[in-house]
Amino acid sequence: MTYEEVLQWIHSIGRFGIRPGLERMNALMERLGNPHHQFRCIHIAGTNGKGSTAVFITSVLQSAGYRVGLYTSPYLETFSNRISMDDRDIPPETLVANVNKVRPLVEEFSRTPGLGPLTQFEVVTSIAFNYYAGAAPDLVVIEAGLGGRLDATNIVSPLLTVITNVSRDHVNILGSTLEEVACEKAGVIKERVPLFTAAHDPIALRILRERAAEKKAPLYCVVPAGETSSPDACRGVVEYGRRQIIPEGQMFDCHGLKNDYREVFIPLRGEYQVENATLAIGVVEYLRDHGFATDEKAIKAGLKIARWPGRLEVLQEKPRVVIDAAHNTAAVKAMIKAIHEHFSCRRLIVVVGIMEDKDAREMLSLLMEAADDIVLTRPAIERAATPQRLKAIVEDLGVEGVSPLIEPDLNGAIRRVLSLAGPDDMVLVTGSIYTISEARALFIKKN
Repeated sequence: MTYEEVLQWIHSIGRFGIRPGLERMNALMERLGNPHHQFRCIHIAGTNGKGSTAVFITSVLQSAGYRVGLYTSPYLETFSNRISMDDRDIPPETLVANVNKVRPLVEEFSRTPGLGPLTQFEVVTSIAFNYYAGAAPDLVVIEAGLGGRLDATNIVSPLLTVITNVSRDHVNILGSTLEEVACEKAGVIKERVPLFTAAHDPIALRILRERAAEKKAPLYCVVPAGETSSPDACRGVVEYGRRQIIPEGQMFDCHGLKNDYREVFIPLRGEYQVENATLAIGVVEYLRDHGFATDEKAIKAGLKIARWPGRLEVLQEKPRVVIDAAHNTAAVKAMIKAIHEHFSCRRLIVVVGIMEDKDAREMLSLLMEAADDIVLTRPAIERAATPQRLKAIVEDLGVEGVSPLIEPDLNGAIRRVLSLAGPDDMVLVTGSIYTISEARALFIKKN
């Protein structure tokens, strides 16, 4: 198979959809020789911030001289972004070799009663684990795909587990209440494996605390400086406080498990990114007692150079065009707050495309309140809601002063907003990773 044929085959598996469960993954891993037992790893779950936290941890450890694999999803530019080692995507020829090993088993499973076809995420995860087993990394940072308890990545035995935060998302799969979602996320907690979390919601934190106690997993919490009381049952607390917002990013202080860190810079915008970076600091401090030496210099250097495109990323100026992968209500709230903190503009024009399984009503309500103009569109993916469906939601909301525009595809939406925007206006493209990925490709091609 060629590289292009490999990508076509992987993407063709998407028709099997989402089928939560670990039976297929465990059986596939056994047939592959259990590659997931051949490397040490960190497992990261949570509703938002998983990718950013994973990148911060990876960047710090690499700055300290370690070889680190990073497995994330979905991808922003090309498929190989999902599977990387030492900041380099999996090489095309290596991807082909790993697919050639995995594909016969995938086809066999599709004919096996009781197992059925594997999902695309299961197949990609097996390819990644097989790759890392042969690459001999010092550590692999693994981002869960959806939920936690039944996620394909939840077969690993990590050095520690991270749950960034918990809010309602994927309600058709994870449950309609915050308590149900939190239980699914808590499913990644392993027996006696430490848990780091930045979850603040009392319901979610209670569930994580109870599950950690059941599993005898030491609990470490990230909180803003000045909290009047530490979360109950936390073995340790890592605190953060923002110092300064600057055009290039932001500065913060951190009171860690072992040391204090002053004037730490990160190039990512939004207070939630300070929280994610603080979570990373707590993790790498803990790892010092497990063979990974990191000092203040490596921590600051790693955070300073961390890059995670598509998160309040500026693509052009005059008019300023910003993309952000806010894909659920909590992310939209945090994004809007960060925009007010980091940017100023005469008018805010929003381009939005949302997946069918999201709470589009609440997301659109927040965006309509923040925007001066809004364009409803759809990225080129089958699971995206149509602009007409989004328009019906907006009309039902009855927001005064904003009349939505409709563009059937993202290319047309971008052209339209650029014709509408003046040099002092700001265009925000958001709603899903698929929306911003397509928009980003259009701007890169244009420039």
